[in-house]
Amino acid sequence: MNIEHQFNMIIREIRKKHVGNGPREMTTKFTGCWAITEMKGNLTNVEKFMIESTKGYQVVHEARTTLIKQLYSDTEKVEKLEGLVGAQLINIFTDIDLEKDIAMTIYVFDKPLQV
Repeated sequence: MNIEHQFNMIIREIRKKHVGNGPREMTTKFTGCWAITEMKGNLTNVEKFMIESTKGYQVVHEARTTLIKQLYSDTEKVEKLEGLVGAQLINIFTDIDLEKDIAMTIYVFDKPLQV
């Protein structure tokens, strides 16, 4: 199993456990200090229903961006990622296009990844 696949499995596990739905498809690329992950098929059926209203759209977007970032503030959740790539996670940038159901997350580590 290659390192990208292992990385994706850890991300899927975290999201499935804490958000209720893991992505259907994932692709991760490593470059320098970054792991860039594209995720398709993130939304639950309830979220798909919610985004039909303006308020629901805002709530789901907030949950899928700000709250996702907060998940990674827990060191226990990131230890597997850090162990896999041999670097410390120092920042996360994430956004989601709710209409297309595609999320992008950039994991920033403290040194270039040797993967």
